[in-house]
Amino acid sequence: MAQIIDGKAVSAAIKEQVRDEIARDNIKAGLAVVIVGNDPASRVYVNNKKKACEFCGIQSFEYALPEETSMQELLELIDTLNNDKNVNGILVQLPLPKQLDEKAVIERISPQKDVDAFHETNVGKIMIGNYSFLPCTPAGCMELIHSTGISVSGKECVVIGRSNIVGKPMAMLLLHENGTVTICHSRTKDLAEVCRRADILVAAVGKPNFVTADMVKEGAIVIDVGINRLENGKLCGDVKFDEVSEKAGWITPVPGGVGPMTIAVLMKNTLTAAKLQNKT
Repeated sequence: MAQIIDGKAVSAAIKEQVRDEIARDNIKAGLAVVIVGNDPASRVYVNNKKKACEFCGIQSFEYALPEETSMQELLELIDTLNNDKNVNGILVQLPLPKQLDEKAVIERISPQKDVDAFHETNVGKIMIGNYSFLPCTPAGCMELIHSTGISVSGKECVVIGRSNIVGKPMAMLLLHENGTVTICHSRTKDLAEVCRRADILVAAVGKPNFVTADMVKEGAIVIDVGINRLENGKLCGDVKFDEVSEKAGWITPVPGGVGPMTIAVLMKNTLTAAKLQNKT
């Protein structure tokens, strides 16, 4: 039976470190969160980010814009936030309404305030290993792997999914720690066979219960990034937890695994941004 990797406990420890450093060094840090429209899941995320800011001692600025907001209005707000010295980090909650160009919005955020690490400049820095910020979800996954006490170096690592937000940066972070990395996707042949080689398997495909026990190596670390809602209203991951947990050595649950880590790393990134901007 696999040991459970407790994302709530690991994320709480990170937030406490951020809170203690802000209090000890009297650092002023501010995070602006922009939400456009009334997407219920986005609202939950924004509220959770606000609570985390409050806990850590980070000033939270929320900008809730109507669904019909124009591109010009949104870009003007980002320009204002880029120039506001009280704002160290800017996060635009995705997805955006259809009339708005997500790529153009991300590129408008100053790379120094891009605490999601989605800007092309920050993506390039991650590629060469010279970064200030890491994307919150992949960095959170790395913290969970570290919490097992098992080194990534020399391990076979398989990432299922090649999104810009999780899959690609996840592969780079594993590579930076000397993992041997394979990225799988919809065109991968013999997917189960590739996954069975993995000492560390990261599932970020967005399909409920996609990874089954026959795809997992005995004793592997399994990180489940997926958050899917079933027809009965229950949340589940991309990994079929009940059967995979019988075979894996370590596994993250859903909920309570990767989810809490994303916001914890966002707090860490906001603190880093404040220190860089204030040169503390």
